[in-house]
Amino acid sequence: MNNNIIEVKNLSKSFEVSSKEPGIKGTIKHFLKRKTKEIKVIKNINFEIEEGEIIGFLGANGAGKTTILKMLCGLLYPSEGYISVSGYRPFQRKNEFLKSITLIMGQKQQLIWDLPPIDSLYLNAAIYGIDKVKAEKRIKDLSEMLEIKDELYLPVRKLSLGQRMKAELLAALIHNPKVLFLDEPTLGLDINAQANLRQFLKLYNKETGATILLTSHYMKDITYLCKRVICIHKGCIQYDGKLKKLLTQLTPNKELSIICKTKKDVINLSKIGYKVRNNNGNEITLIINKKEIKEALKKIINTFDIEDIHINEPPIDEIVGKILINKF
Repeated sequence: MNNNIIEVKNLSKSFEVSSKEPGIKGTIKHFLKRKTKEIKVIKNINFEIEEGEIIGFLGANGAGKTTILKMLCGLLYPSEGYISVSGYRPFQRKNEFLKSITLIMGQKQQLIWDLPPIDSLYLNAAIYGIDKVKAEKRIKDLSEMLEIKDELYLPVRKLSLGQRMKAELLAALIHNPKVLFLDEPTLGLDINAQANLRQFLKLYNKETGATILLTSHYMKDITYLCKRVICIHKGCIQYDGKLKKLLTQLTPNKELSIICKTKKDVINLSKIGYKVRNNNGNEITLIINKKEIKEALKKIINTFDIEDIHINEPPIDEIVGKILINKF
């Protein structure tokens, strides 16, 4: 049985942009006769997403992630290809389709700045045809999950960024959508606010079975929420599969942090043939291939006077960097 809630086949998107020669002469020529050229930003991509999945879209700025989300929402019309979301063609913008999705963008807001969020929530409920009794219950349930209550009655301009994002989420989920499109939802939030948002999304997915498509440059968002990722590079899908497999592929090495009893041992350790990440006093960190880690440990423990030793994965930021510059 096909459980796919989203299907994308041979999807492409091109934009027509003006082309102007430099200098005053080029400006005059451009004014008299405008030249344009076509830029293909999404290039023949294919993927399927099952109901209830949480998918992470990864890629550098300009890779095409937001363009894909906008086509899936129906905000952009595809140049070529086929899209189905909840059984609908997004660009037709049918009411039933719009009731089944929501889009949250980290830098955009739907709340009215000088009004309390509660007013916007009831307005959204009315737009989606939700009666007052159901709206009140929905607001109560979501506000408890998001741990936001009294703040709903303060003007939006008086809320912190984290409180505003919680209220934005509540407004976006008032109609109980089946599919959530989240474009950098934790952008600009502090560490605690990011963690709270991640926990809420995981809980919401578990309790409602909603499908979530997430773009983020914060790897903690991806590793906490997503089992599967789709990596986009210059409008093409470079990887579509398990996050665990990708991380293994991108991190063939482990870090061995060693505290020695003498600085002499640190100096000698730096010369045994492994890459050194840092060397500070009696502590040294070596980069060792995962396949060689057992042999390396045995050699180091038997040869040197070691006080303490730890095996660590490479920093998560390093993995993100490899993804963003397409080193996979």
